[in-house]
Amino acid sequence: MEFSQLIESRRSIRKYKAGMKITEDQVKVMIDAAIQAPTWKNSQTGRYYVALSEDKINYVRNQCLPPFNAASCENVVALIITAYETKRSGFERDGSPTNELGDKWGVYDLGLQNENLILKARETGYDTLIIGIRDVDKLRSGFDIPDSQEIVSVIAVGVRENDAEKPKRKTPEDITRFF
Repeated sequence: MEFSQLIESRRSIRKYKAGMKITEDQVKVMIDAAIQAPTWKNSQTGRYYVALSEDKINYVRNQCLPPFNAASCENVVALIITAYETKRSGFERDGSPTNELGDKWGVYDLGLQNENLILKARETGYDTLIIGIRDVDKLRSGFDIPDSQEIVSVIAVGVRENDAEKPKRKTPEDITRFF
């Protein structure tokens, strides 16, 4: 699939086909794509916790997500919790922030990584939904995520049940100023 076709066909999917499967190796391919994204001073602070078993998927759906997001995760093949190691991206070796953004660079870097992950998922026949409303305390305890990591999102992975309509997008003229 060509890159332009890939980005045009990607959608946030909320209804997945039942009975589909994914392997650890298929998820690793997606995470490897994530790892290829640029990060602040090559800090590579992104971390991924993958729920593949039915028990862990149900734990995330039923304990860590609000009902409207849990419903969107019915029939997923995986739920990927995304996090980043804090106090490393956007900082100098002595621990001082390099600029006013400080630790916000970790979120930026993780966003770049997650974009690669969801595009690779699409390229390999899977679809995704990035979920930002989640219970971080239950995710942290359920997946042994250390306090040194900031949990950002849960990415649902599955095979779309049907094609979703593409929402209208702004144009470059709408959002760009040239000087």
